Amino acid sequence: MAHIQIHRDDIDLDEPTLVEGLPGLGLVGKIAADHLVDIYDMEYYAACHCDGLPEIAVYAEGDPTVRPPVRIYADADEDLLVLQSDAPVSPSGATEFAGCLVSWFDANDVTPLFLSGMAAEQDGEPPAVYGISTGDGASMLTDADIDHPSQAGAITGPTGALIHEAQRTGLTGVGLVVEADRQFPDPAAARAVLQTAIGPLGDFEVDTEALVEQADQIAEAKQRLADQLQPSEDDSTSARPLGMYQ
Repeated sequence: MAHIQIHRDDIDLDEPTLVEGLPGLGLVGKIAADHLVDIYDMEYYAACHCDGLPEIAVYAEGDPTVRPPVRIYADADEDLLVLQSDAPVSPSGATEFAGCLVSWFDANDVTPLFLSGMAAEQDGEPPAVYGISTGDGASMLTDADIDHPSQAGAITGPTGALIHEAQRTGLTGVGLVVEADRQFPDPAAARAVLQTAIGPLGDFEVDTEALVEQADQIAEAKQRLADQLQPSEDDSTSARPLGMYQ
């Protein structure tokens, strides 16, 4: 049965913010989520046992403990949750996966921040970030001074399914779209969305110096992950513009 299994009942949270980190274009969400878990030394809080997830065993370097591929980490001090993923969501199971997660968000007063990269040329300028909203999320964007979309678009893949389900059920949430490299992991895009959007929305400071200092190592490691995952362009999470007649 699909469910979220809590492992740490001793962690007290009060209407937490959750940062979603599913693999997608530029691995923006994955890089940002991993960074938050690392810098805040977040605690393993819950396992996601939802339809659409592969049944694989995941373990970390220097740690023999086996964990599920999609997990939730918590920091009670910042009232923060992070959805960390080491595997793609099956496109055929994205609807069930989204329903499983969003219903848990709703039942536990969680405000999700969904992340997606949008393919853009790298011109040396800081990547642009804009936000979209579900429920009462528009006021959150205004309060955090986050730009609205400059053109019509759509978010695809599992993150798109999550945002669609949040909109369908009236859950308050925010989708953050950042310009990112189409082909390679993009630490600079992850840094931009952490600094200009996630930090202000969650009302906490995010130290992103490690993303600058270790950009090459991060990109190399995430590229290996991207090669292993190899989702097709149609199935992976990304944001893309919609043409007038599309």
